[in-house]
Amino acid sequence: MTPHLPHDFPGQNVRLMPSKAPVWMHRLLHRIDGGHLHNPGAGAIPARDLERRAAVLMLFSGSETSFDLPNDAAVLLTHRSPSMRSHSGQIAFPGGRMDPQDKNPVDCAFREAWEETGLDRRTATPLAQLEEVHIRATGYPVYPVLGHWHSPSPVSVVSPDEADAVFDVQVYDLIDPANRIMVGWRGWTGPAFIIDDYVIWGFTGGLLSTLLDQAGWAHGWDTSTVVDLQETLAASRNQERH
Repeated sequence: MTPHLPHDFPGQNVRLMPSKAPVWMHRLLHRIDGGHLHNPGAGAIPARDLERRAAVLMLFSGSETSFDLPNDAAVLLTHRSPSMRSHSGQIAFPGGRMDPQDKNPVDCAFREAWEETGLDRRTATPLAQLEEVHIRATGYPVYPVLGHWHSPSPVSVVSPDEADAVFDVQVYDLIDPANRIMVGWRGWTGPAFIIDDYVIWGFTGGLLSTLLDQAGWAHGWDTSTVVDLQETLAASRNQERH
């Protein structure tokens, strides 16, 4: 917890309200509701992992214009400090481990976003909660929470030891084929994005890629060429440690 932050509103705004989604997000919500984002690796959470549960906030902003993706559509991301013990230097959604006082994953996602970026949860609407995803490195369950930032307010770095950059990425930059690559390492391959010399890959890159595809926003891009993850990260500003 960061004492100098303005007061959060724990336990508030924790009910999913898909009916309040902007029309340009309707297809994505329909696909989520229809099970198209089902994670094959998801299942019952072992009792030993219950205390390891976490949630992330996939927060999209964008004006209400039409069913088409608006020009100002963006998603909130952070750059994890290179000094952190786990996932150092990675681009990530705001989020973290659930606390006992969290009412549900939505509450956790908003609390963590507040602690990392100063987000006022009253400015956003929780729309959907995806099935848990088990992180490849640990196997622990993470609940992705989708939200719409209907009234964007200032956000910034709150604790540099945890996240040293907070920024919006324009969705049109994410769907630009010139910014999309496939990366590979030790037999693993996955989608990635190169934005402002940052590499978005792994858990965050995979979720973003899936969301863009299911929402119908993605454009065709080269998925046949796989580039070396380590070389790609070395040339980036991520400063990841492996």
